[in-house]
Amino acid sequence: MHIPDFGIAAVERDTGLSKDVLRVWERRYGFPAPRRDANGERSYPAEQVERLRLIKRLMDQGHRPGKLIAAATEELSGLAACSLVPRAAGENGEVEQLGALLALIKQRNGAAYQQAMQQRLARQGLQRFVQDSVAPLTRRVGEAWEDGSFEIFDEHLFTELTKRLLRQAIAALPVGRSRPRILLTSVPDEQHVLGLLMVEALFALEGADCIPLGVQMPLLEIGRAASAHRADIVALSFSVAFPQRQIAVLLQQLRLILPPEAALWAGGAGIRRLVKLDGVDLLPTFDMALAALADWRAAHP
Repeated sequence: MHIPDFGIAAVERDTGLSKDVLRVWERRYGFPAPRRDANGERSYPAEQVERLRLIKRLMDQGHRPGKLIAAATEELSGLAACSLVPRAAGENGEVEQLGALLALIKQRNGAAYQQAMQQRLARQGLQRFVQDSVAPLTRRVGEAWEDGSFEIFDEHLFTELTKRLLRQAIAALPVGRSRPRILLTSVPDEQHVLGLLMVEALFALEGADCIPLGVQMPLLEIGRAASAHRADIVALSFSVAFPQRQIAVLLQQLRLILPPEAALWAGGAGIRRLVKLDGVDLLPTFDMALAALADWRAAHP
Protein backbone atom coordinates (compact mmCIF):
# COMPACT_ATOMS: atom_id res chain seq x y z
CA MET A 1 0.00 0.00 0.00
CA HIS A 2 1.33 3.41 -0.93
CA ILE A 3 1.87 5.70 2.05
CA PRO A 4 1.26 9.35 1.18
CA ASP A 5 3.86 11.99 1.89
CA PHE A 6 3.63 14.18 4.99
CA GLY A 7 3.31 17.95 4.90
CA ILE A 8 5.76 20.00 6.98
CA ALA A 9 3.14 20.75 9.66
CA ALA A 10 2.43 17.03 10.04
CA VAL A 11 6.15 16.27 10.27
CA GLU A 12 6.54 18.92 12.97
CA ARG A 13 3.73 17.36 15.01
CA ASP A 14 4.90 13.81 14.44
CA THR A 15 8.61 14.27 15.17
CA GLY A 16 8.74 17.19 17.59
CA LEU A 17 11.16 19.01 15.26
CA SER A 18 10.09 22.54 14.41
CA LYS A 19 9.55 23.73 10.86
CA ASP A 20 12.51 26.08 11.26
CA VAL A 21 14.80 23.22 12.29
CA LEU A 22 13.62 21.08 9.36
CA ARG A 23 14.38 23.91 6.93
CA VAL A 24 17.79 24.61 8.50
CA TRP A 25 18.79 20.94 8.28
CA GLU A 26 17.61 20.76 4.68
CA ARG A 27 19.79 23.76 3.81
CA ARG A 28 22.79 22.81 5.96
CA TYR A 29 22.93 19.01 5.65
CA GLY A 30 20.80 18.15 2.63
CA PHE A 31 18.49 16.11 4.87
CA PRO A 32 15.58 15.86 5.03
CA ALA A 33 15.13 16.10 1.27
CA PRO A 34 11.44 16.82 0.75
CA ARG A 35 9.64 16.66 -2.52
CA ARG A 36 7.34 19.47 -3.67
CA ASP A 37 3.63 19.00 -4.17
CA ALA A 38 1.49 20.60 -6.89
CA ASN A 39 1.39 23.85 -4.89
CA GLY A 40 5.15 23.93 -4.37
CA GLU A 41 4.88 22.99 -0.68
CA ARG A 42 7.31 20.59 0.95
CA SER A 43 6.16 16.98 1.25
CA TYR A 44 8.17 14.38 3.16
CA PRO A 45 8.27 10.65 2.30
CA ALA A 46 7.39 8.32 5.17
CA GLU A 47 10.89 6.83 5.38
CA GLN A 48 12.36 10.30 5.93
CA VAL A 49 9.81 11.03 8.65
CA GLU A 50 10.70 7.78 10.40
CA ARG A 51 14.39 8.67 10.26
CA LEU A 52 13.60 12.12 11.65
CA ARG A 53 11.71 10.53 14.56
CA LEU A 54 14.75 8.37 15.33
CA ILE A 55 17.12 11.32 15.12
CA LYS A 56 14.95 13.38 17.47
CA ARG A 57 14.82 10.54 19.99
CA LEU A 58 18.61 10.25 19.94
CA MET A 59 19.02 14.02 20.24
CA ASP A 60 16.93 13.88 23.38
CA GLN A 61 19.43 11.35 24.69
CA GLY A 62 22.30 13.79 24.16
CA HIS A 63 23.61 12.91 20.69
CA ARG A 64 24.62 15.70 18.29
CA PRO A 65 22.33 16.22 15.29
CA GLY A 66 25.06 16.75 12.71
CA LYS A 67 26.61 13.36 13.45
CA LEU A 68 23.22 11.65 13.58
CA ILE A 69 22.18 13.00 10.18
CA ALA A 70 25.43 11.73 8.65
CA ALA A 71 25.06 8.26 10.21
CA ALA A 72 23.61 5.22 8.43
CA THR A 73 20.13 4.11 9.46
CA GLU A 74 21.54 0.87 10.92
CA GLU A 75 23.89 2.89 13.11
CA LEU A 76 21.01 5.07 14.30
CA SER A 77 18.96 1.99 15.16
CA GLY A 78 21.89 0.56 17.10
CA LEU A 79 22.29 3.75 19.09
CA ALA A 80 18.58 3.84 19.87
CA ALA A 81 18.72 0.26 21.14
CA CYS A 82 21.46 1.07 23.65
CA SER A 83 20.30 1.44 27.23
CA LEU A 84 20.83 4.82 28.84
CA VAL A 85 22.10 5.59 32.32
CA PRO A 86 19.50 7.78 34.02
CA ARG A 87 20.69 11.13 35.28
CA ALA A 88 20.95 11.68 39.00
CA ALA A 89 18.68 14.33 40.50
CA GLY A 90 21.57 16.74 41.07
CA GLU A 91 22.72 16.39 37.48
CA ASN A 92 19.20 17.09 36.23
CA GLY A 93 19.17 20.30 38.26
CA GLU A 94 22.49 21.38 36.78
CA VAL A 95 21.28 20.64 33.26
CA GLU A 96 18.24 22.82 33.91
CA GLN A 97 20.45 25.66 35.18
CA LEU A 98 22.63 25.51 32.08
CA GLY A 99 19.48 25.48 29.96
CA ALA A 100 18.29 28.64 31.74
CA LEU A 101 21.59 30.35 30.91
CA LEU A 102 21.24 29.44 27.25
CA ALA A 103 17.67 30.72 27.33
CA LEU A 104 19.00 34.15 28.37
CA ILE A 105 21.22 34.19 25.27
CA LYS A 106 18.27 33.10 23.13
CA GLN A 107 16.22 35.94 24.65
CA ARG A 108 19.11 38.32 23.78
CA ASN A 109 19.38 39.30 27.45
CA GLY A 110 23.15 39.66 27.63
CA ALA A 111 23.15 41.63 30.88
CA ALA A 112 21.21 38.92 32.74
CA TYR A 113 23.48 36.22 31.28
CA GLN A 114 26.61 38.04 32.45
CA GLN A 115 25.19 38.58 35.92
CA ALA A 116 24.19 34.93 36.25
CA MET A 117 27.59 33.76 35.04
CA GLN A 118 29.43 36.10 37.42
CA GLN A 119 27.42 34.62 40.27
CA ARG A 120 28.36 31.10 39.16
CA LEU A 121 32.03 32.13 38.97
CA ALA A 122 31.91 33.52 42.50
CA ARG A 123 30.16 30.41 43.77
CA GLN A 124 32.20 27.77 41.91
CA GLY A 125 35.67 29.29 41.75
CA LEU A 126 37.52 29.64 38.46
CA GLN A 127 38.51 26.00 37.92
CA ARG A 128 35.02 24.58 38.45
CA PHE A 129 33.53 27.51 36.55
CA VAL A 130 35.62 26.61 33.50
CA GLN A 131 35.03 22.87 33.70
CA ASP A 132 31.43 22.74 34.94
CA SER A 133 29.93 25.90 33.43
CA VAL A 134 31.81 27.30 30.43
CA ALA A 135 32.83 23.98 28.85
CA PRO A 136 29.36 22.35 28.89
CA LEU A 137 27.70 25.61 27.84
CA THR A 138 30.08 25.91 24.88
CA ARG A 139 29.27 22.33 23.87
CA ARG A 140 25.53 22.95 24.12
CA VAL A 141 25.73 26.17 22.12
CA GLY A 142 27.46 24.25 19.33
CA GLU A 143 24.70 21.66 19.41
CA ALA A 144 22.02 24.37 19.41
CA TRP A 145 23.60 25.96 16.34
CA GLU A 146 23.76 22.55 14.67
CA ASP A 147 20.10 21.76 15.24
CA GLY A 148 18.99 25.23 14.15
CA SER A 149 17.68 26.42 17.52
CA PHE A 150 20.46 29.02 17.82
CA GLU A 151 21.13 31.67 15.21
CA ILE A 152 24.71 32.50 14.26
CA PHE A 153 24.36 35.83 16.06
CA ASP A 154 23.21 33.98 19.21
CA GLU A 155 26.39 31.93 19.13
CA HIS A 156 28.46 35.08 18.63
CA LEU A 157 26.77 36.83 21.56
CA PHE A 158 27.48 33.83 23.80
CA THR A 159 31.11 33.72 22.68
CA GLU A 160 31.78 37.42 23.12
CA LEU A 161 30.16 37.66 26.56
CA THR A 162 31.88 34.50 27.77
CA LYS A 163 35.25 35.67 26.43
CA ARG A 164 34.79 38.88 28.40
CA LEU A 165 34.09 36.96 31.61
CA LEU A 166 37.08 34.65 31.21
CA ARG A 167 39.49 37.47 30.36
CA GLN A 168 38.35 39.44 33.40
CA ALA A 169 38.85 36.36 35.60
CA ILE A 170 42.31 35.68 34.16
CA ALA A 171 43.34 39.33 34.58
CA ALA A 172 42.42 39.14 38.27
CA LEU A 173 44.88 36.28 38.87
CA PRO A 174 48.45 36.89 40.04
CA VAL A 175 50.87 37.00 37.12
CA GLY A 176 52.35 33.55 36.58
CA ARG A 177 56.07 33.60 37.26
CA SER A 178 56.93 29.92 37.45
CA ARG A 179 57.71 27.54 34.64
CA PRO A 180 56.60 26.30 32.27
CA ARG A 181 56.25 29.21 29.89
CA ILE A 182 53.25 28.22 27.77
CA LEU A 183 52.49 29.87 24.45
CA LEU A 184 48.78 29.53 23.61
CA THR A 185 47.39 30.02 20.11
CA SER A 186 45.63 28.33 17.19
CA VAL A 187 46.52 27.60 13.58
CA PRO A 188 45.16 29.49 10.56
CA ASP A 189 41.40 29.01 9.98
CA GLU A 190 40.84 27.96 13.61
CA GLN A 191 38.82 30.92 14.84
CA HIS A 192 37.41 29.48 18.07
CA VAL A 193 39.04 31.16 21.04
CA LEU A 194 37.04 29.89 24.02
CA GLY A 195 39.03 26.66 24.28
CA LEU A 196 42.27 28.66 24.51
CA LEU A 197 40.85 30.98 27.15
CA MET A 198 39.55 28.08 29.23
CA VAL A 199 42.88 26.26 29.29
CA GLU A 200 44.75 29.54 29.88
CA ALA A 201 42.60 30.10 32.96
CA LEU A 202 43.39 26.63 34.29
CA PHE A 203 47.13 26.92 33.61
CA ALA A 204 47.26 30.42 35.11
CA LEU A 205 45.56 29.11 38.24
CA GLU A 206 48.45 26.66 38.53
CA GLY A 207 50.94 29.53 38.37
CA ALA A 208 52.22 28.82 34.85
CA ASP A 209 53.57 31.72 32.79
CA CYS A 210 51.00 31.96 29.97
CA ILE A 211 51.69 33.80 26.72
CA PRO A 212 48.36 34.25 24.85
CA LEU A 213 48.73 35.03 21.14
CA GLY A 214 45.08 34.76 20.15
CA VAL A 215 43.91 32.70 17.20
CA GLN A 216 44.90 31.97 13.60
CA MET A 217 48.68 32.33 13.84
CA PRO A 218 50.67 31.22 10.78
CA LEU A 219 52.85 28.21 11.58
CA LEU A 220 56.12 30.03 10.89
CA GLU A 221 55.05 32.84 13.23
CA ILE A 222 54.24 30.32 15.95
CA GLY A 223 57.76 28.95 15.58
CA ARG A 224 59.31 32.42 15.71
CA ALA A 225 57.20 33.36 18.74
CA ALA A 226 58.19 30.17 20.56
CA SER A 227 61.86 31.05 20.07
CA ALA A 228 61.43 34.73 20.94
CA HIS A 229 59.54 33.95 24.16
CA ARG A 230 61.71 30.93 25.03
CA ALA A 231 58.50 28.93 25.38
CA ASP A 232 58.72 25.60 27.15
CA ILE A 233 55.40 24.51 25.66
CA VAL A 234 53.31 25.52 22.64
CA ALA A 235 49.65 24.71 23.28
CA LEU A 236 47.15 24.69 20.43
CA SER A 237 43.37 24.31 20.54
CA PHE A 238 41.28 22.61 17.84
CA SER A 239 37.51 22.88 17.90
CA VAL A 240 35.20 20.16 16.62
CA ALA A 241 34.44 22.40 13.62
CA PHE A 242 38.05 22.34 12.36
CA PRO A 243 38.62 19.90 9.44
CA GLN A 244 40.07 16.86 11.17
CA ARG A 245 41.95 15.58 8.16
CA GLN A 246 44.18 18.68 8.31
CA ILE A 247 45.11 18.52 11.99
CA ALA A 248 47.75 15.78 11.93
CA VAL A 249 49.57 17.36 8.97
CA LEU A 250 49.57 20.80 10.62
CA LEU A 251 50.89 19.40 13.89
CA GLN A 252 53.65 17.47 12.12
CA GLN A 253 54.65 20.58 10.17
CA LEU A 254 54.70 22.71 13.31
CA ARG A 255 56.74 20.08 15.16
CA LEU A 256 59.47 20.49 12.53
CA ILE A 257 59.35 24.29 12.85
CA LEU A 258 59.45 24.53 16.65
CA PRO A 259 62.69 24.46 18.64
CA PRO A 260 63.34 20.82 19.57
CA GLU A 261 63.29 21.61 23.30
CA ALA A 262 59.75 23.08 23.13
CA ALA A 263 56.94 20.64 23.85
CA LEU A 264 53.91 20.71 21.53
CA TRP A 265 50.49 20.14 23.10
CA ALA A 266 47.20 19.93 21.21
CA GLY A 267 43.81 19.99 22.91
CA GLY A 268 40.14 20.48 22.24
CA ALA A 269 37.28 18.40 20.93
CA GLY A 270 38.77 18.39 17.43
CA ILE A 271 41.65 16.06 18.34
CA ARG A 272 39.69 13.32 20.09
CA ARG A 273 39.91 10.91 17.16
CA LEU A 274 43.56 11.51 16.35
CA VAL A 275 46.02 8.70 16.75
CA LYS A 276 49.33 9.25 18.52
CA LEU A 277 51.77 11.60 16.79
CA ASP A 278 55.52 11.63 17.44
CA GLY A 279 56.57 14.74 19.33
CA VAL A 280 53.01 15.86 20.08
CA ASP A 281 51.02 15.42 23.29
CA LEU A 282 47.30 15.01 22.54
CA LEU A 283 45.22 16.30 25.45
CA PRO A 284 41.51 16.27 24.59
CA THR A 285 40.30 16.98 28.16
CA PHE A 286 41.12 19.61 30.75
CA ASP A 287 42.04 16.93 33.28
CA MET A 288 44.60 15.54 30.84
CA ALA A 289 46.01 19.02 30.27
CA LEU A 290 46.42 19.62 34.00
CA ALA A 291 48.01 16.18 34.41
CA ALA A 292 50.44 16.98 31.59
CA LEU A 293 51.37 20.23 33.34
CA ALA A 294 52.09 18.34 36.57
CA ASP A 295 54.15 15.75 34.64
CA TRP A 296 56.16 18.49 32.91
CA ARG A 297 56.99 20.08 36.24
CA ALA A 298 57.97 16.75 37.73
CA ALA A 299 60.38 16.19 34.82
CA HIS A 300 61.81 19.75 35.06
CA PRO A 301 62.39 20.40 38.79
